Amino acid sequence: MFSSKWRYLKKELKASLKAETEDLSNDERMLVYEIRRLTQQENRNNITRTMAYLNYFEKHPEVHWALLAHLVSRNAGWNMTDLKGEYFPKLLTEKEAEDFFLFLERGNWLIFQDAFPQLLLYDASLKSGRSLFHLLDELNVSRFMRPFWERFWKNGHSEELTKALIINEQHYIEERVVKNPAYMETMMDKVMFKLQDVLAMNHILFPYVTSIQQKTKIVGGTVHHFSAVDERIYLGRSLYGLLYGVRSRLNQIINWCSSHAHTGSRKDFWPQLFNNVNETRPGQIHEMAVNPCSRQQKGPKIYSPRLENAWEDWPHRDAEEGDWFSNVHVLHLMKAGMKEFRGDIEPIYCRTLEEIELASQAKNTLFHNK
Repeated sequence: MFSSKWRYLKKELKASLKAETEDLSNDERMLVYEIRRLTQQENRNNITRTMAYLNYFEKHPEVHWALLAHLVSRNAGWNMTDLKGEYFPKLLTEKEAEDFFLFLERGNWLIFQDAFPQLLLYDASLKSGRSLFHLLDELNVSRFMRPFWERFWKNGHSEELTKALIINEQHYIEERVVKNPAYMETMMDKVMFKLQDVLAMNHILFPYVTSIQQKTKIVGGTVHHFSAVDERIYLGRSLYGLLYGVRSRLNQIINWCSSHAHTGSRKDFWPQLFNNVNETRPGQIHEMAVNPCSRQQKGPKIYSPRLENAWEDWPHRDAEEGDWFSNVHVLHLMKAGMKEFRGDIEPIYCRTLEEIELASQAKNTLFHNK
């Protein structure tokens, strides 16, 4: 049974590679136009696209990927504002910070402009009562995705669709961002390695509030080997397994997302530790509690600005053309083993905050001693 499923999928993917583009009716052309318009409208910045994912998930909870995308996009926003927060301005030049922001923003923008039309097309299919996934080609979506949307339309298997979307989106940004010479030269080769040992941005955090203690906790995982597409896919699958692994916690995470609008500030999840107003006076050395996760801050809270106060909306050039999918061998990524996250990211994240605090203080002391 298991092997026949993969043989059938392989056959469907091969057929998708050979499929010819279909002629569109006027109604279909209007639908494609409207999907593009709505996608562009919601893709203005990290805040709008992150909340668009959540709004969509609340309407279609069977599309698990939308919730995962919402949470990962929240983390991207927190990473963007960290660059203008308490510590990173002491560790990076303005040019390095902007390069890092553009790296994060371009990837976040690209994934949304590729994935959100797929989500809207599913919504349109439900409204019309028939599959409209032949329009994916017109929306410049990889031919890898049509068989999975068609299967989801028939069987409603959320996990299979989620895995396919993870594979598709990570391959989609592989040449456009990760291996793009512009980003390799400025970001991957310089800034990433400069901060590799003290980079808070390699933690993906899922906040939630416990039912009994009413305490905000976080679970998540750590990014390793970001430059390897297979590793990013396994990370995505592991995060998905963690997110949907415990039903009670999943509901708590969903409740937290719905009750906390995304602003880009880490104050969203730990207001006891972070503030979107800078409490540290110019020239003052920030004093962190020995254990930041104790929420017993001795001095000013850690500055974590809102995205709107950190970065202006960035105008993007059109996405690079081309379909990454050319060989059905990628199907192995649907069934290959993945690392199972325990999820206990909180102490690791707290230690990272302490390391960044020490690094920024050392850099600040070195600067003033010159």
